[in-house]
Amino acid sequence: MAPSLLRTASPWPCLHLASSRSDAAADSGRSRSTVTIGGSRPLHVSLRVGGSSRRELPCTTMASRDHSGLTRQLLDIQHGKVEEIVVDHDPFKELKSRFLDFKQRNCVEKYSNYQNLAEQQTPKFMVVACADSRVCPSSVLGFQPGEAFTVRNVANLVPPYQHGASETSAALEFAVNTLLVENVLVVGHSRCGGIQALMSMKSKQDDSESRSFIRDWVSIGKSARLSTEAAAGNLNFELQCRHCEKESINSSLLNLLTYPWIEKRVNEGNLSLHGGYYNFIDCTFEKWTLVYRPGLEGGSKYAIKNRNESLYQLSFTVTVI
Repeated sequence: MAPSLLRTASPWPCLHLASSRSDAAADSGRSRSTVTIGGSRPLHVSLRVGGSSRRELPCTTMASRDHSGLTRQLLDIQHGKVEEIVVDHDPFKELKSRFLDFKQRNCVEKYSNYQNLAEQQTPKFMVVACADSRVCPSSVLGFQPGEAFTVRNVANLVPPYQHGASETSAALEFAVNTLLVENVLVVGHSRCGGIQALMSMKSKQDDSESRSFIRDWVSIGKSARLSTEAAAGNLNFELQCRHCEKESINSSLLNLLTYPWIEKRVNEGNLSLHGGYYNFIDCTFEKWTLVYRPGLEGGSKYAIKNRNESLYQLSFTVTVI
């Protein structure tokens, strides 16, 4: 009877109790029980069953040094309980519905096009955009699958070639040299948190003592911050950030030309560099093109061509040696 009571009361699913009653044990009224946990040396234990009489049970407990099996089972039990609690708040339920809708519109209804995309991609655009959740270039500009090779980072910055390897420079290399895109578009936006962090770096002391991954990254745009302070330093912080959001785009466009293979394709007329600014406050989008004139003697080698096809000089002059 004792073994069955132990089985019922034991909360551990990994305990295996085996009971055997020999003739001699039956005559003496004592039962042999074995409690096994993993596999190790046997221990003789005494158990009190019922509360009054103490019964000596020669139990063998196999205790393993490796508790991974027990731990896994306990975690599975806990995980199951958590899933039961949060199942009604599954954030992926809506995503599943959206994916099925995407599949219907892009795979089922346009099967041949989707099969072609499965074999290769030939995008015309390389897009550098911000990681901000409100600024998805595919949603804002309506890019369809296969149209834009995209990389997103904090503040949509393009580091100079001398900066070395980064996910952005790697994406640019693949898009320009392998996919042979015809356009690189750098998209900035309103109320950019990365630009606010950049504009908050007011001194060298801030740069050295308040270190973080974000500050180290946005420091790539330091020239845009300095230009903003020179041109709009008399404005309030919000307006300075708005100015820098556009200034940093132009800075990134110039940084693109520090990559030898980008500069070469721009010179050959096979690649165009564009800036874009998405203002989600009033839902407007501005677009301009960088004009690069490396053979120009004197003056600026760069100009901005807007959507009206008129030319505007950049607010700063950079000489390429």
